[in-house]
Amino acid sequence: MMKLLSAISLLFALESATAFAPAAKFGIRAHGTELSARKPFISGNWKLNPQTREEAISLGKEISDSITENTPDIDVALFVPYVFIEAAMGATDGKVMVGAEGCCPEINGAFTGAVSASMLHSIGVQWALAGHSERRTLFGESDEYINGQCLKLIEEGMSVMLCVGETEAEYEQNLAGAVCAVQLKKGLAGISKEDMSRVAIAYEPVWAIGTGKVATPEVAQSVHATCRKILADMYDDETAESTRILYGGSVSPETVDALMAQPDIDGGLVGGASLDSKKFSRIINFETA
Repeated sequence: MMKLLSAISLLFALESATAFAPAAKFGIRAHGTELSARKPFISGNWKLNPQTREEAISLGKEISDSITENTPDIDVALFVPYVFIEAAMGATDGKVMVGAEGCCPEINGAFTGAVSASMLHSIGVQWALAGHSERRTLFGESDEYINGQCLKLIEEGMSVMLCVGETEAEYEQNLAGAVCAVQLKKGLAGISKEDMSRVAIAYEPVWAIGTGKVATPEVAQSVHATCRKILADMYDDETAESTRILYGGSVSPETVDALMAQPDIDGGLVGGASLDSKKFSRIINFETA
């Protein structure tokens, strides 16, 4: 009887120690609970750049070469123009995920100039952006259209990075949370809890994109925490805790460390700095205390 009680006591002690042990780290640090630690995700959005295939290959190789055994255990992706996807894949030699900057929610038909999710999937693409502010404002893509992109990518077995964020006027009116709530709820409509494992969110305050302005780490953290709460309300705490939320808004070598130190910022969607291999290398190899 004494042996049985001793064994039970030892088991309880071990379980208690495990329950209060720190979450496993991904290289430098891990976000989330022990059961849903989120792997950092640094991604670049090349937009309408570079201008030639040769430049794309050179840039992709330089970025790939900057990922070494000393780089944190993170995911790295490049979202590039359609015409450079296969060239970038070859240049990065599997060290970087190469994705598309968007797709058409239709699979086939009379949609001149469109590229479908199935076309992208057929050449090995696994990730695509949806809802980037430039697509919303310059090309008039609605929440319904963006939702169609998300659904089609998920249906095709791919992953999607849904971009959300407010304008400067909306931010000044304290509407960041409300805007993100609408864009998240409309963009993710019809996507199940199970499929959320193939979704990442990029919070990009529109007023910070390409302007050099950056939300302070504290402001960015606050909105990221709000987005996570919205996901919890839409799905549950487990889904919210496991979903990666990236910051996108003039991320630079000078700002990345402080941003990545925040508990709810899981990575970056980097614009201009991803076109400079030295700058992007520093962002990939971010440091935290």
